[in-house]
Amino acid sequence: MSISPFFRNPVTDITGGLVSHQMLGDCQRQEMRFMDCLEAYGLDRGRVKCANIFEDFHECQTKTKQFKRFMAMRRERDRQIAEGKLKGDEKYLSPKIDSF
Repeated sequence: MSISPFFRNPVTDITGGLVSHQMLGDCQRQEMRFMDCLEAYGLDRGRVKCANIFEDFHECQTKTKQFKRFMAMRRERDRQIAEGKLKGDEKYLSPKIDSF
């Protein structure tokens, strides 16, 4: 969570842009939705009411679900290689374009 809702002074106003995702960030929309929700409900009620929006924003920042999915696919590929289902050049081929 950003430091701005808890404590605000001229230093945090100047450096707030360095910590936000508003400048060419992938998470711009999620951050704005979260900050708007916090502004609407306040910090105490916002923690409860905006929890799902914060989870989306946090996932956008950390990409933990994406990494877990990547690791699961890697484990499955390694398992298939160990069992001998994938051999030779098939071991590390990328998926077909239409499979996404």
